[in-house]
Amino acid sequence: MADAKKLTSLDASFLYLETPETPMHVGSMAIFRLPEDYKGNFFEDFKTMIASRLHIAPILKARLEKAPLDIDHPSWVEDDQFDINRHIFRASLPAPYDRATLESLVGWIHAKLLNRARPLWEFYVFEGMKDNEVGLYSKMHHACIDGGAGAALTSMIYDISPVPRQVDPPAARKVAQEPRDIAANLIDSYQQLWTQPFDAAKAPKSIELPRSGKSDIGSILFDNAMFQIESAVKFAASVPTLLKSVSEVVGKISDPKSRDSLASMASPPTILNKTISSERSFAGVSISLPRAKAVAKASGGKLNDVVLALSSGVLRRYLLSQGALPNKSLTAAVPISLREEGNTDSNNQVFGMICSIATNIENPKERLETIIAQSTKSKEMSHPLRALMPQVSNLSMLGAPIVVQIMALLYSRTNLSDVLPPAANVTISNVPGPRQTLYAAGAELLHIFPVSISTHGLALNITVQSYRDQLDFGFIAGANIIPHVKVLCDMLPLEFDALEAAFAPPPAEIKGAAE
Repeated sequence: MADAKKLTSLDASFLYLETPETPMHVGSMAIFRLPEDYKGNFFEDFKTMIASRLHIAPILKARLEKAPLDIDHPSWVEDDQFDINRHIFRASLPAPYDRATLESLVGWIHAKLLNRARPLWEFYVFEGMKDNEVGLYSKMHHACIDGGAGAALTSMIYDISPVPRQVDPPAARKVAQEPRDIAANLIDSYQQLWTQPFDAAKAPKSIELPRSGKSDIGSILFDNAMFQIESAVKFAASVPTLLKSVSEVVGKISDPKSRDSLASMASPPTILNKTISSERSFAGVSISLPRAKAVAKASGGKLNDVVLALSSGVLRRYLLSQGALPNKSLTAAVPISLREEGNTDSNNQVFGMICSIATNIENPKERLETIIAQSTKSKEMSHPLRALMPQVSNLSMLGAPIVVQIMALLYSRTNLSDVLPPAANVTISNVPGPRQTLYAAGAELLHIFPVSISTHGLALNITVQSYRDQLDFGFIAGANIIPHVKVLCDMLPLEFDALEAAFAPPPAEIKGAAE
């Protein structure tokens, strides 16, 4: 990463919203199994392999450089003091050296903020587990990456055979050219803008204005002015799309049927929607992917609907056990990727919708069928807003960094999430993963449990990643709200059995098929 790259507003927002109680990094707890005849040092082998592949993901060697007085978004710059020993650590797992102990430690480490003076990622290797297993906990700040781009990083860490592939070393850097005079570039850009026929259909979709690339106040003000002009041109080009989206939104809101859908998205207050502490509780559990797909097919829904139904069933069981299940259905915030196929940029390209998850329905079959209908309505309601996201994801306002950080701290310190109505009750995310077996430094990857973000008002986050023929669920929560989230993980296989049985064909059909 030779040149400074300023963060987008969406990426930078994860920095501004971070407080000691709400770290904004995401991660995973991977479980590997070493070969029976393994004689090497896995930690050193793994670290050496990653060191040789860092150039595949330049963001891993980039640190933040703040703008003076925090008046503008920070930039990514190459860390000239990068030391891999500050990012990959050998961790100690106490007896009884099992996954439950590892999960407890992962929850504890995940609650700790990353050091912003260094590149924002860390790996922890846990050796000496039972059954020749090795644990790898990784975390990376959400300002760097989202789930879609995270999948691209797997090519750096993993191989498709036990023998690590050879990766070509980084190419020699090109000698940077002397920057052209800013005034000359500005004149060219000005001519580009005004020599176009003044016709909306033929208007330029974008324009690239020069930047000083410097970090003093005057240069930042100049660069921001250039950015605002570029944004104005892009906005003008997108006005027809924006007007269409706004018109669709207004039309849906004014439709009586849509009003019912909006009412179902209202979230009831629950014990999950409170201010969280700086402690985390984490646990993971796996279920069969083919069996989950079979349930989705039998119900006429999609795999994501089954994930929502399983999460709903677990939450229903847990809240009933606490005597805290509301009469109205809980809602889920469901992230949706806006990333186009083949896009591996290390930034955030994500949108979200609110969906009712039918926790007020006892029957598992009826609950899933209701979720399928509700998720379809939620997608229809949110679809017009998706076109607006590219226009608002990179807004820039001088002074925004410090203002947003102050507001985030005030929200955290005043416990407003305890009194404000929740926007959603739980976050549920489903990330597609690789189907083939993967390896790292010769060890076979068995599981990869996501470790995501808990926030004030949304204490529980359930993130799922598919791998091979399984779905790996990662449950993380504010420990002051759910002290032992493993209780929910233990409920999930029971809920899956109940849901699967609800869609199983009657015995008569099975007998007829056998004959």
